[in-house]
Amino acid sequence: MKSRFFEDRLAPWAAYALVGLGALLMLAPFYFMFVFATHSRTEIFDLPPPLWFGNDLLANLKILTERLPFWRNLGWSLYVALASTALTLLFCSMAGYAFGLMEFRFKNALFTLVMATMLLPSFMSMIPTFMIMDALGWIDQHRALYIPGAASAFGIFLMRQFVASAVPRELVEAARMDGCGEFGIYWRIVLPLLKPALGTLGLITFIGSWNNFIGPLIVMRSADNYTLPLALRSLQSPVNTEWGALMAGSAIATIPLIVLFALSSRQLIAGLTTGAVK
Repeated sequence: MKSRFFEDRLAPWAAYALVGLGALLMLAPFYFMFVFATHSRTEIFDLPPPLWFGNDLLANLKILTERLPFWRNLGWSLYVALASTALTLLFCSMAGYAFGLMEFRFKNALFTLVMATMLLPSFMSMIPTFMIMDALGWIDQHRALYIPGAASAFGIFLMRQFVASAVPRELVEAARMDGCGEFGIYWRIVLPLLKPALGTLGLITFIGSWNNFIGPLIVMRSADNYTLPLALRSLQSPVNTEWGALMAGSAIATIPLIVLFALSSRQLIAGLTTGAVK
């Protein structure tokens, strides 16, 4: 009887309490970031630290815009993230269609080679990336941030798996018999069926590009061309870091991601779980 009572009444509440505690722990850094954005540098390091919003937000924003071309950096981050997302969706969906529904020589070998690139640590590509961008004359050019990664191995894998499970092969064969070309099949038939996977990959790509620090660090040289992560990092110094301004800039940089995730979280879950249950 006691065991039945625990399973029916206490177990759900215990699960809710555990999940709620985990959510509070994960949200705490975001809360303190927004709180510290409204306090001066000296107030942030008070003991105990401030737990509620202060009155220095405008002062921190003034410091931020005086020391950085902040709004220009914000614009560059938006441009790079959108360009990276658009190109990744285009090339990865085309590659996913090719690997999923087309037949050609060495298809399996090429797909295995693409997947093998996921095993390489990202730091191994830093020096080759710089050398290639320098040879192309793309140093301090934003195209160096979104063109090299436009056909990511993860994106190709995700699209290939989704195409193989969600696009009927009979529909594609019927279109071929009717004389539709491969690009027409891709554009008119396959692409509209890929909306859940496109939404998932688009969200992941946008967030990854928005938060990218290593890429701009390798190729960007002038402060006017920095994206937000690199620009905010340049505010830090060993002796005179304006932490309030830094927190204000970080809070502004976080808001678009919070809004984007709130609007597309269902799309993200749907894209990741499609095909998991049959």
